[in-house]
Amino acid sequence: MASATTAASPPASRDGSPVSKRPDLGLLLLLAATFMIALDIFIVNVAIPSVQSDLHAGTASIQWVVAGFGLAVATGLITAGRLGDVFGRRRMFAVGLALFTATSAACGFAPTAGTLVAARVLQGLSAALMSPQVLSILQTAYTGKAQARAFSMYGLTMGVGAVFGQLIGGLLIKADVLGLGWRACFLINLPVGLLALALVPRALAESRAPQRPRLDLTGVALSTAAVVALVLPLIQGRAAGWPLWTWLCLAASAVLVTVFVRHQDRLGRRGGDPVLNTDLFRQRGFGPGSLAQFVFWSGQGSFFLILALYLQAGRGLNALHSGTVFLAIGGGYLLTSTNAHRIAARLGGRTVPAGALAMAAGLGLLWEAAHRSGTTGSLWELVPGLVMDGVGMGMVIAPLTHDALATVPPRLVGSASGVVATTQQIGGALGIALIGIIFYGAVGDGAPGGYPHAFRMGLVFLLGLELALAVLSFAVRRREAAR
Repeated sequence: MASATTAASPPASRDGSPVSKRPDLGLLLLLAATFMIALDIFIVNVAIPSVQSDLHAGTASIQWVVAGFGLAVATGLITAGRLGDVFGRRRMFAVGLALFTATSAACGFAPTAGTLVAARVLQGLSAALMSPQVLSILQTAYTGKAQARAFSMYGLTMGVGAVFGQLIGGLLIKADVLGLGWRACFLINLPVGLLALALVPRALAESRAPQRPRLDLTGVALSTAAVVALVLPLIQGRAAGWPLWTWLCLAASAVLVTVFVRHQDRLGRRGGDPVLNTDLFRQRGFGPGSLAQFVFWSGQGSFFLILALYLQAGRGLNALHSGTVFLAIGGGYLLTSTNAHRIAARLGGRTVPAGALAMAAGLGLLWEAAHRSGTTGSLWELVPGLVMDGVGMGMVIAPLTHDALATVPPRLVGSASGVVATTQQIGGALGIALIGIIFYGAVGDGAPGGYPHAFRMGLVFLLGLELALAVLSFAVRRREAAR
């Protein structure tokens, strides 16, 4: 790696701390944690039928097995980013990794549905503690070509976990390792987590903000309440029929966000240490980069959802065969994500717009294929569109994350990482809520014949998001070039 250190004197990172004790091993460690988080978001979807049967779980409990994790992640990210600045990023990463491993065991051995829901919420909070530290360490501990490569590998890992999550889950359940069934989807984290924990002291150097800030507890409370009030109705609203409480929560979230931002701004102006330093949005590229993250992730989770529904409910595939179809996306994704830093070096600011347009083209091909094949046509007709969508994904994920953090000074990196990760989660929740309204509204009476139509309607919405991302990214590039 370009940032490899000598044994005598490791070079300094952007914040003055050592780059890493062992940069390659450190990167592998961070990527392993990232993969576990991404995998656990998607792998559980495959396990739901088995969980419901084995634990005699009701619909509400099953919803919370999925929703509890996502809500906990979204709630904890901003605070977790700041905790890394205050107490040390390696320390908070290690704590989060230890808790994630322990809560994965709790999920895998859960005797009841209620226990599983509680363990999933705690697992989500543990993931929230880890995730911003990964971004902060990548941004501060690697420089130049090594940093470009690190972010490229980060994007690759996130995508692989998302794209192959259902396939891995299906294979684990089908293999029924040691008779564990669905429990293997959680217990697979144990050996990985324990090995990673053992390597943390050897692979990562400690780093924190240059001046150790204090933790703003009022800001923590306000940000937590604001995110819960926003994300909870987005996750539960459609399934519950959008009752009054969901609209009251959304209204309350707007009020809480306003109070939170004003509190953070006042605290910053008085020389305090806010959880979210509003100076972040004065950094060139951070605001537009965060907005681009929001648009992109609004489409990703919702696309995987409607594709899985179309394949399983509309085409009659089981979870394993449905996951196999995702290999087409994975092939295109691996093609570009493994070379993302080289593509970015060649295309520069045109990388994200080009990737977004490639995804839009893939969705257009999928729309046409679904129109032709319906519920009985050959699945091979879907492959060109899926591959093209994967190609675009591989061009977008890493540059988007890197660009959002590129101009952030070391003192704000933890806070910025928390905001970026929170934006991804909120975007995903909003996208799924909107696509649910469109998709289930178009399914009709639930007969298989309605799913191709619903899938195409969802693709129209997603295609609009990708075009919006291309326009937004192109406009940002032009504005930066004019400066």
